[in-house]
Amino acid sequence: MSRFGAGLRQRRGAARRRWAAPVRAPRRATPAGSSGRSPRPSPARVWVFGLVALSLVGALLGRLGQVQIGEHAEYERAAATLNTRTVTEPAVRGRILDRTGRPLADNSTQTAVSVERGVLADADDGGRALVQRLASALGVPFDELWGRTQLCGAPGAPPQPVCWAGSPYVPVPLLSGADPTRALGLLEHPDTYPGVTVTAQPVRDYPQSDVNAAHVLGYLGRASEQDVTGSKGRLSGLDLVGRAGLEQQYDAQLRGVPGVDVVSLDPRGVVNGEVSSTAPVPGRDLVTNLDARVQAAAESALQSAATSARSRGYAADSGAAVVLDVTNGAVVAAASYPTYDPAVWTGGISSKDLASLTSAAAGTPLVSRVTAGAYPPASTFKVVSLPAAVEAGNDLRGTYECGSSYTIGNRKFANYESRAYGPIDLRYAMVVSCDTIFYDFAYRSWLAQGGLEAKTDAADPFVAMSKEFGLGAATGIDLPGEQPGRIPDRATKQATWEATRADTCARARTGYPEVAATDPSRAAYLKSLAVENCRTGFQFRAGDAANFAIGQGDTSVTPLQMARVYAAIANGGTLWTPQVAKGFRAPGGTLQPIAPKVAGRVTFPAGTLPFLQDSLVGVVDQGTAVAAFRGFPRDQWPVAGKTGTGEVFGKQDTAWFVSYAPADEPRYAVAVVVSQGGTGGSTAAPAGRRIHDVLRTLR
Repeated sequence: MSRFGAGLRQRRGAARRRWAAPVRAPRRATPAGSSGRSPRPSPARVWVFGLVALSLVGALLGRLGQVQIGEHAEYERAAATLNTRTVTEPAVRGRILDRTGRPLADNSTQTAVSVERGVLADADDGGRALVQRLASALGVPFDELWGRTQLCGAPGAPPQPVCWAGSPYVPVPLLSGADPTRALGLLEHPDTYPGVTVTAQPVRDYPQSDVNAAHVLGYLGRASEQDVTGSKGRLSGLDLVGRAGLEQQYDAQLRGVPGVDVVSLDPRGVVNGEVSSTAPVPGRDLVTNLDARVQAAAESALQSAATSARSRGYAADSGAAVVLDVTNGAVVAAASYPTYDPAVWTGGISSKDLASLTSAAAGTPLVSRVTAGAYPPASTFKVVSLPAAVEAGNDLRGTYECGSSYTIGNRKFANYESRAYGPIDLRYAMVVSCDTIFYDFAYRSWLAQGGLEAKTDAADPFVAMSKEFGLGAATGIDLPGEQPGRIPDRATKQATWEATRADTCARARTGYPEVAATDPSRAAYLKSLAVENCRTGFQFRAGDAANFAIGQGDTSVTPLQMARVYAAIANGGTLWTPQVAKGFRAPGGTLQPIAPKVAGRVTFPAGTLPFLQDSLVGVVDQGTAVAAFRGFPRDQWPVAGKTGTGEVFGKQDTAWFVSYAPADEPRYAVAVVVSQGGTGGSTAAPAGRRIHDVLRTLR
């Protein structure tokens, strides 16, 4: 029974005892010599006393009835409010599986140590001495624990996720993954470690030793106060939420629904019963389109390509490899380089580890180069330029001059490695990757549109074909943080010039003294560009058109975008929305699939598509990728593809190879890029071959 019920019973007993005693008059002093007896009260006086007594009894009984009947519900609610507590029980988070059911992200537990914020706040030193004792007992650096006691945004607090971004009204999680023996030892000395609790905390586990997939999977972090406020009661400050990748994209489905237990307390605050209980609902497993075998092959091939390039003197500082199913847009593999161990987030990341993940010197491993890495596509872009050139009126079966350079105004645009092939057809131009033919296509098209006088891109077939392939816009993949790339059309140039004009003109006056200190020639070149762009940076010049046609200049794409371009060529023109998730499955249930989505269709000029497909087979069989595929069973698994070598001012060349296979019955598109990795044929194409080696075993 509650405190209110017990108190009511005591009041009733007291009332019964009080009114059961006879009514006595007060004893008066007896005069000397008298008999000592009081005079008998008069009948009227007795009647008055009885009336008063009955009135009091009636009033008491009425009040007792009101309490028991009229205000029963109100007291019951008050008792429930004051004598119960709500305890949440987190749901088991859903797993992330590859398409065959292999777990890529599973669940495990770690020992976690927390401390009540009130204990820290009440201490004269803000809790520093307590945290120092904890750090010593747990064998971890003091700064690592102390940073987690600081509310994010407070003066002197470290950056997220080291600081505490949760509610200030819940215990602060100091350390996850603590040594169980050390942690449990804390509980034996409550006076030394007041307010400290030790619990088993659910954490992510990554059981596939040969698969990393860190950028695709994402990671978990403590719910921030903003998360809790916006969750409408579904989250507490101790819950974990997805912070990147699939964990963030499908957090609601993976997290499930926490359980809620309402317990009653006795006057001491000790639980003495259960009022209600709602069991947690486990999160659903996310079944992906990823294939662990192909993912491992892509990661290994990318790492090997970077290592090989560095052995030849290249920086090879970043890269990506992505595999799409050309029939439905499914993402079969997505590897980013450099990468990191996803387990680094488990239990809270240290300041040192966070700094290494975001360090430019380390290559910013936290950035996914698959969806957020923007590179010049170089000659891989010619699959877009060729149908655009045909749309502009050039004969698909014609013969064109492939010289060593092409002159526009007073500027020469060189063929790669300045090699001349003379008069050749377009198929051979694709096989040997002749640039000067495409310069000519672009320049004549630019003139036909009105040159510098053209104000819109309405008549530009190169811009139109690029956008039809979905370039310059996000693909819509089910991963956060995707970048759209850049198609340098007239509208984009105008907008960029207006946004950067003030800084550009300032640089035109002052130059680049910070660059001149170490590289005077580069500083001089940058200043000349600033002078020119300050005056006429809004113009879409002939040189812009020429560079655009070979995937250079201001053109930038993501590896995912180029994989989708080649997938559309392979499947006949369907542009699929890339999809990592295949569907969801409740524990013990069946798969609820996610339907593939068509994003659009590419319309090719008559005869262009089969011509393009045949040319790409020629690149691998006799062109710039032939060395990489020497000895490969092309008769069993014919590969169609294109190499590319992108030039970036002030950096080494970017290596590309984008392909699909089998060429006669396409199933998979593969894109590989290595920044500052050298030529596409020597660095990216060998990595593409290694991936195709695994893909051909899946048939």
